[in-house]
Amino acid sequence: MSEPTGGASGTDRAQEIETALTSVRERLHRACVDAGRSPADVALLPVTKFFPASDVRILYELGCRDFGESREQDASPKVAETAEDFVGDPPRWHMIGHLQRNKAKSVAAWAHAIHSVDSARLVAALSKATTAALDEGVRRTELDVIVQVSLDGDVHRGGVERDELHELADAVSNASGLRLAGLMAVPPLGADPDAAFADLESLHRRLTADHPEALELSAGMTGDLEAAVRHGSTCVRVGTAILGARPITSQ
Repeated sequence: MSEPTGGASGTDRAQEIETALTSVRERLHRACVDAGRSPADVALLPVTKFFPASDVRILYELGCRDFGESREQDASPKVAETAEDFVGDPPRWHMIGHLQRNKAKSVAAWAHAIHSVDSARLVAALSKATTAALDEGVRRTELDVIVQVSLDGDVHRGGVERDELHELADAVSNASGLRLAGLMAVPPLGADPDAAFADLESLHRRLTADHPEALELSAGMTGDLEAAVRHGSTCVRVGTAILGARPITSQ
């Protein structure tokens, strides 16, 4: 994978990322204060999808310990490439994109959490793969599962239908090797972010009434993180504002 900033030196790229990360951290801090929330209650998840391992190393040096990836075929080599760099204090990798069931075994080997679980069949595949990874010593902890819900019923964009949410959450809660951690959604295209996240907040409140352990609310990205924070997000997924526009690839 090529560097995202054509011709930029390592030093220039590090400075560029540091400046952007500082700006996003300040923006998130202001959003929390404006919402009357503690900044400690909302995690920043830098999304490193499409960007090289060198950017992950820079972010790690700047204090980041969680990274979001969306494609198994990109993430697995990146995790392997950086593994020896972080011995003793490894980062937590989050799968935030749609996952095919046949990729469950690979993801179970490296993911701390997956934010995009939207079917019982995927739950079963992840449970089988994670249980095997635990038995084989490939991983030491259960896989955190954040269920993705569709706010507009367009499941082609990912997410379980809202009327099937509680059934899916029950399946995760009862699955070996998995821990139900929370809820995630992406606002519908063209939707008002405040209205969308208010809807998500309501769904999350109902979910935690049945599953009080599902406290995480993964919501908000570069363009709408303030609205997400106003409506209870505990994790904002930010890529563009930290690493810049997606690099051009051959794929």
